[in-house]
Amino acid sequence: MKLRIIISVLLLAFLASCSSSRRTTQKKRKPGVVVNEPKPKKLPSVKQIQHVRKLEKGNKKLNRHTLKYIREYAPIAVLEMIEYKIPASITLAQGILESGNGRSQLALKSKNHFGIKCHRGWKGERVYHDDDEKGECFRKYRYVQTSYKDHSKFLSGRKRYASLFKLRKTDYKGWARGLKKAGYATDKKYPKKLIKIIQDYKLYEFDKLKKRDMARFVKDEKKKPKKEPKLKKQIPDYYQVKKGDTLYSISKKFNISVALIKEMNGLKSNTLSIGQRLLVK
Repeated sequence: MKLRIIISVLLLAFLASCSSSRRTTQKKRKPGVVVNEPKPKKLPSVKQIQHVRKLEKGNKKLNRHTLKYIREYAPIAVLEMIEYKIPASITLAQGILESGNGRSQLALKSKNHFGIKCHRGWKGERVYHDDDEKGECFRKYRYVQTSYKDHSKFLSGRKRYASLFKLRKTDYKGWARGLKKAGYATDKKYPKKLIKIIQDYKLYEFDKLKKRDMARFVKDEKKKPKKEPKLKKQIPDYYQVKKGDTLYSISKKFNISVALIKEMNGLKSNTLSIGQRLLVK
């Protein structure tokens, strides 16, 4: 009888220590400090709107969210290329792939378009997401441009990527394969995915641009009278679940994947309730 009591006490003490250990681990999750990020300036044109229009005319099946991403962030990628010598096509393709066209939970809530983790020495704001391991620490930004700048500094400031900067800016295939070889991604198909995005959306055209081209584009834009773009039917940001709706039917309705709907809305299962509002854009 005494032996059973002793065993029970020891077991309770062990469980209590485990619970305490878990609580201690959670307490280590610090939010970080708010970094004073410079407010983004108006970006010069890189003819990204004309680029997208040509793509739309040539292939109606291209992903509209990817096209929107190119229109919005191509100028940042080109500016980063001019300063850091990283091909704009690579930066754009990585942003498109890793942020789900800027629509992943990490991109929407933290402006982190490249999945850059906290790493040692990061003192800025942070968020926690499940990735290779559960509850990993990721950097949080105020502006997307800061995320792009951090991506450039991340690649240019580490020795393992040094060999990539010996490649030509137009060698996007060499860059894509070199990133995987240097350990940037664990996905074996990572280079193929980047190359496909670059080729499908002709992102290599941005690699040809130089600083003087951007200045010329700005002058051209000032000369031409601006035309009001035709307004397309807007898809609402949120969708209210109706009777008979499933995640699959909603994904088809808005041309996005079930996985992305779940990620954007923090869903753990496929269960929906009538009247529930889902972010779909």
